[in-house]
Amino acid sequence: MAIYALCSASGSPGVTTTALGMALSWPRPVILLEADPTGGSGILAGYFKGTRDDDGLVELVVSARQGRLAERLPELLMPVVGTHARLLAGSRAHEQSVGLSLVWDDLLAELRNLGATGQDVIVDAGRLGLDGSPSPLIAASDVTLLVLRSSLPAIAAAASWAQSLKKRAGVGHTVGALVVGEGRPYGVREVEAAVHVPALGSIAWSPRDARVLSEGAAVPAASFWRRLVRRDADQRRFEGAPFVRSIAAASESARKQARLVAEALGVVQEGLAVDPLGLHRQEGSRG
Repeated sequence: MAIYALCSASGSPGVTTTALGMALSWPRPVILLEADPTGGSGILAGYFKGTRDDDGLVELVVSARQGRLAERLPELLMPVVGTHARLLAGSRAHEQSVGLSLVWDDLLAELRNLGATGQDVIVDAGRLGLDGSPSPLIAASDVTLLVLRSSLPAIAAAASWAQSLKKRAGVGHTVGALVVGEGRPYGVREVEAAVHVPALGSIAWSPRDARVLSEGAAVPAASFWRRLVRRDADQRRFEGAPFVRSIAAASESARKQARLVAEALGVVQEGLAVDPLGLHRQEGSRG
């Protein structure tokens, strides 16, 4: 079991979209924890287009006050059909952030317990430095991915946070950068040199494809007629698009880093083969 925390230093570089894409393509059981304290679940409103009304994290806070967190957590994990992922939906409003800060330590302990069943955890931690930020989950993660655009303002904001994350990181904790939109205008290596943490991947710039995850938009079609007669072909094209493949590659890079560190510490993690966005093969490879 490993915990992967995604966060940002400023703006909206695509933390939630990337975390969701990683969870959908994850090759083994994974919990996607929407821990962004800003409120208003972006995944329920976006990817699910408001068709789901799960209380998730809000109900978990209530259960924690009643001493029932361990009992209720498995019940509040919403399966994402066709994938290995289960979602713990985030808070409804930013006013609930104070309550969230009281549950992170207890939730971390229970997530560790679930890890014994072979489940990983992806934490959408949102923007750093906010009230209610899931700092204990970030500090306890195996891999923290600082998500940023490749612009100069984004790099400048990320540089100091990257160093703060490194100082707080313990043994076996990797802090890395995940660049969204390489070459707009700076390359991955330039970003890496500026923020002084290794770049563990880059997400291809494709707002049209990203809307499938962030807004629940239909898979882009090459034309209106193809949308009518070639839906399967469009789905295959989307799954093979640079945007989707870059998320799968970033996921694999993060898992590889966690595995290498775990093996160095004497812990061997078993994994599965990787397929884009939900096309999974249960094999005996490590990941």
